[in-house]
Amino acid sequence: MMGPFVHNIDPIFGQLGSLYLWWYGLSYTLGFLALFHWFRTVRESIGLDVPRVYDLTILIAAGVLIGGRAVEVVLYEWGYYAEHPAHILWIWLGGMSTHGILFGGILGSWLFCRLNSKPFLSLADELVIPTAFIMGLGRIGNFIDGQIVGSVTDVWWAVQFPDVEGFRHPVVLYDGLKNLLLVPALLLVRRIKPPRGVVLGVFLFGYGFFRIIIDFFREYRVELMGLPPGQEMNIAMSLAGILLIIWVVKKDYPRVKSLADDAVLSGLNIDIRKATRFKRFILRALLLIPMVIPSDWTQDVNERYGNRHAGMVKSAWYPAITRDQ
Repeated sequence: MMGPFVHNIDPIFGQLGSLYLWWYGLSYTLGFLALFHWFRTVRESIGLDVPRVYDLTILIAAGVLIGGRAVEVVLYEWGYYAEHPAHILWIWLGGMSTHGILFGGILGSWLFCRLNSKPFLSLADELVIPTAFIMGLGRIGNFIDGQIVGSVTDVWWAVQFPDVEGFRHPVVLYDGLKNLLLVPALLLVRRIKPPRGVVLGVFLFGYGFFRIIIDFFREYRVELMGLPPGQEMNIAMSLAGILLIIWVVKKDYPRVKSLADDAVLSGLNIDIRKATRFKRFILRALLLIPMVIPSDWTQDVNERYGNRHAGMVKSAWYPAITRDQ
């Protein structure tokens, strides 16, 4: 039987000028690529041409990055950012909220549907499958970065994380496994062709309910309303998933085969090279930007990694940050 694991994985895989490239950030890049290729694969079944696949991917990726950052800043680290508002846009300092990532992705897809007059539920049913995969990759990135520690434990799979006393539950791996296991479950539900909205409901319930359990093994430094931060959102997601399933089944909301009109369907075979250069440029930028994002809280980035990578704290891109700020 294996013994406890001592985490000594370097979270940084490269450097671009003064900015470090993080395995955690790379997980976003790989996730956005997976999202793009998923929608390219299923575009005919949902009536999208390649340029609209670009549009959809760009809006979701932007929503993920903006939403993840916004919720982290406002809900978890406002004390620091209220005093340093200029740092809000400095994503290389670290700080992304999982729930913000979810809400941002949903908002981006909703905006796409509004702009293109598409039914949101049908698109969301397809979106949640790559979303679960993306979030599974993100948790693996968290683990590589040595972040999000669990409570102290003596189980044989416990992990000694950098700069944290005691062996801990690897809660990010628990959550990552949960996210990845949602993928085949969602594919199975999708295969039976339920009313539109059911796949989304299953995702919301599965993600929220099982994370409620997992988060009790996580060590939080703050609480909100007597619960670890995020548990209220986990409970809300679980209830929303159940209510959505009940509502769409009761309504017998029909599953539509296509989201497009005949004009769009006639262009489904358009070559990817015909997508505008601007869209390709924006998508490539959104694939590169996340690589500079570390997974830790803003206040901890320099403190945790400054000793491992000399120069980070001294760099103009990484202002000295102390916890008492």
